[in-house]
Amino acid sequence: MQRITILTTHSSADAFEPFVNGETTFAFETLSAAGPRKPIEGGGWAFIDWIIPELSGLEMCRRLRADPRTARIHVTMVLELDDLDDRRRAMQAGADDYMVGPATRKAILDRILALHSGGRPRNSSELVQLGELQLDLGAVHARWGRRTIPVSDKGFRLLRFMVENPNRLVSREEIMAALGTSGDPDYLRTVDVWIKRLRTGLREAGAGNLLRTVKGKGYVLDEQ
Repeated sequence: MQRITILTTHSSADAFEPFVNGETTFAFETLSAAGPRKPIEGGGWAFIDWIIPELSGLEMCRRLRADPRTARIHVTMVLELDDLDDRRRAMQAGADDYMVGPATRKAILDRILALHSGGRPRNSSELVQLGELQLDLGAVHARWGRRTIPVSDKGFRLLRFMVENPNRLVSREEIMAALGTSGDPDYLRTVDVWIKRLRTGLREAGAGNLLRTVKGKGYVLDEQ
């Protein structure tokens, strides 16, 4: 029998009964600012409310990603409203996906059973598509139509951020924050280098001039 831990900030989590599905038992545990109280089994899942008593859901997500015990678990941010900016901030903080609350026992199990495959979590946003541009998050692979876009890991993360924010001017500061390198004092030059490499990869794949520079302000990924 496989046992999978579900961490949740829901106030009633301690009253949630375990759920048995075939050879798998899903056991709930309340998640507080102190982190997990017990060893995490089966890879683990976390459902974090946008607003919790001790700290923000975004800060909780960052703590989970920084903790070796929880760095690789599947994290779902539970939003109060389906707000585009909130979704973007959740992903920047390290969430794998999001849902609109409340995260009841039934809602959590419905989400997990929809994503659970072969005894491990599967990213619900595994494929991200914008026109001819497609990102496979699981394989870290980008394509324009049928052609591969040559990008590094950093370039892939940058491309994902731009695809999730199409037709919107994003500043260099936003890009650095999204990629987790906002402490770099040379961010202006660094971002310009990343953008240049990504733009070259897009052109080599036949995507043309998708990335547009707005002088002195930032960059825009134009949806075709």
